Amino acid sequence: MMKKKPLPIGVDNFEKVIKDGYCYIDKTMFIKELLDLKGEVNLFTRPRRFGKTLNLSMLRYFLRIQGMRRKMRRINRSFKA
Repeated sequence: MMKKKPLPIGVDNFEKVIKDGYCYIDKTMFIKELLDLKGEVNLFTRPRRFGKTLNLSMLRYFLRIQGMRRKMRRINRSFKA
């Protein structure tokens, strides 16, 4: 029997949702859509409890990882090995 994952009610931290094994519907294509729009300002209008904060947390997590990868590439280029 498959164990049911808990719902992330009240959890607004993407990293916590993933690491603690909460039930999560993949919304990562939201990131691609947002970056493709290339908006200077983006307005997120959704009803209460509709995942706005969690989506922004996911975006922050993704961008932080991308920034760390860029920094590591720059650091690695400065070494010959």
